Amino acid sequence: MNYLAHLFLAGENEDLIIGNFIADHIKGNKIEDYKPGIKRGILMHRSIDDYTDSHEIVRRSIHRLRPSYSKYSGVIVDMFYDHFLATEWNKYSKESIENFTKSRYDLLFRNFQILPPRAQRILPHMARNNWLSAYAEFEGLQKALTGMSHRTTFVSKMEHAVTDLKISYKEYKTEFEEFFPELCNFVAEKHGV
Repeated sequence: MNYLAHLFLAGENEDLIIGNFIADHIKGNKIEDYKPGIKRGILMHRSIDDYTDSHEIVRRSIHRLRPSYSKYSGVIVDMFYDHFLATEWNKYSKESIENFTKSRYDLLFRNFQILPPRAQRILPHMARNNWLSAYAEFEGLQKALTGMSHRTTFVSKMEHAVTDLKISYKEYKTEFEEFFPELCNFVAEKHGV
């Protein structure tokens, strides 16, 4: 799952939200620099990733992309699934996606000083271009994937992935709709959120 899903799954707990947002930027023993609630959010993010990466439904989505995108297939599926969460937002939340994203950006900016440097660099761009809501539109998803493609060490071709999404849209959507409730149940049972 990508930013939107992680922030959604963190619920309303501010420390869990921060931890889920910064987790990919925390390596090794750097986790010890954070208070217990944020550490819990970082660990929650990692368990969500482990559950997602090993899930049979997600693996089907990844398998469809692997011939074209190799090791980047999982990252692309995370983005596709955030797209479906954004487009189907009202199925999963009573709060509008606009209010949700604004509240998350506001929270992260209020805690800007404790974010790791890479998260500090990403957040202003994310908020200015409203990445979280923009995932719902092909154009927003395209921009996000193109930006990620420019930051990869190797050629990823992620900038072409929206074409693949459009070709197999029904299959990816069905897989997301099957998987996401299971992920929500996992988070509720394991993390009490």
